Amino acid sequence: MTFMEMILTRQSVRRYSPRAVDRGVIARCIEAARLAPSASNSQPWHFIVVDDPVLRDKVARATFNAVIPFNRFVLQAPVMIVMVLEKPKLITQIGISIRKKEWPLMDIGIAAEHFCLQAVEEGLGTCMIGWFNEKKVMKALNIPSHKAVALLISVGYPDEGYPVRKKIRKKYDEICTYNRY
Repeated sequence: MTFMEMILTRQSVRRYSPRAVDRGVIARCIEAARLAPSASNSQPWHFIVVDDPVLRDKVARATFNAVIPFNRFVLQAPVMIVMVLEKPKLITQIGISIRKKEWPLMDIGIAAEHFCLQAVEEGLGTCMIGWFNEKKVMKALNIPSHKAVALLISVGYPDEGYPVRKKIRKKYDEICTYNRY
């Protein structure tokens, strides 16, 4: 698969097969994320792989409620990845204060996409989840209170017949100009 084919294949999967995901496969995805670039090489992330069914269920249930039901599909995912935001290097912290840019959150996004692209190569589906009850996730996984959960990623094999959807994106000339806005 070429890189462009991988990009065209990568999508948010919201229907998973019950098939278990081998820890070696997850380790390759984590390795891809670990190698992602970050501001001042801070690597402001910690990955918690949640594959214990009871804990995974607790984390999954923290992504929806009776009023906000749209993440119910997460219950099907055999694995959840919890990305904990770690303190960046001092130089990055200074840069954040001066430039008013949240580089650690950008770094988390880059690492998460590295994870998801490796997952495509492994035949897995993923969905990045930004809507969740952080306190419930932190309690379930014993995450220290001075930390923050930046992102969750549901992981599993797409359900049989899950379609690769055509990407609907803005046209190139709507999102790119040269030399001026």
